[in-house]
Amino acid sequence: MSIASIMTKRVVCVMMDDSLDTVRHIFEASGFHHLLVVEDDRLVGVISDRDYLKAISPFLDSVTERIRDRATLDKRVHQIMTRDPITLKATNTMVSAIELFNQHKISCLPVIDDHGKPIGIISWRDIFKYFAASVAQKRLS
Repeated sequence: MSIASIMTKRVVCVMMDDSLDTVRHIFEASGFHHLLVVEDDRLVGVISDRDYLKAISPFLDSVTERIRDRATLDKRVHQIMTRDPITLKATNTMVSAIELFNQHKISCLPVIDDHGKPIGIISWRDIFKYFAASVAQKRLS
């Protein structure tokens, strides 16, 4: 089975110079766990919610927040993103995605076209959902 059938086609992209404050608002509004970083419509990196949480002050929005805590939101995406992410093409198989997840400590695989433009994303959650649905379908048969 190809990745195209299970990948999430709705991707959210940010630019390298976007602030972490922008990233914060996108994560809060979208519910996504990964944002793709693009430059000239080409994928150049990935930022995860964990990358974001590591980069900001834990005191944000607390009673002990200081100016320097708030300043962590002024950092730029390029300062914390994962560069040159491991990617797939839409024609790759689910088996190849699983192999990449097992070989590398990653939680998502951006799917790109032949020009490096992001067209989707797949996470290990997507693979689990697919297998859970397959098992449920077999039980009904």
